[in-house]
Amino acid sequence: MSELKPILLAEDNPQDAELILEALADNKLANRVTLVRDGVEALEYLRSEGKYATRKPGIPAVVVLDIKMPRMDGIEVLRAIRADPALKLVPVVMLTSSREEQDLIRSYSLGSNAYVVKPVKFAEFIDAVKQVGVFWAVLNELPPG
Repeated sequence: MSELKPILLAEDNPQDAELILEALADNKLANRVTLVRDGVEALEYLRSEGKYATRKPGIPAVVVLDIKMPRMDGIEVLRAIRADPALKLVPVVMLTSSREEQDLIRSYSLGSNAYVVKPVKFAEFIDAVKQVGVFWAVLNELPPG
């Protein structure tokens, strides 16, 4: 059996991050989840730079990006991922509170695999995260590498 690929979660809101991590754990996903707080840290993780220089190489099962983050937002991270030959095939899900049409269009134009708006109601939020986690970490087939 192949080793489970990790999930990279880029989320700067501590409450949302806690809920997302809890929802994934409640769904018994065995994938390790790495939480980063901004886009710069997400790219450092993906490129094995900075404090992630010694991490085991490989791409995650999915990168879950919030759009509105400090230092570098999710759209900029997505653009950098798709421009990097080593990362361009990594599945990216935008998990955001933004309902702005321009964010949706830019995300898909830049190659996002999915755009999920964080529901306001707690139970719906948890359910959405569980569905994202199961599909991208369990059901989706990744490209080799």
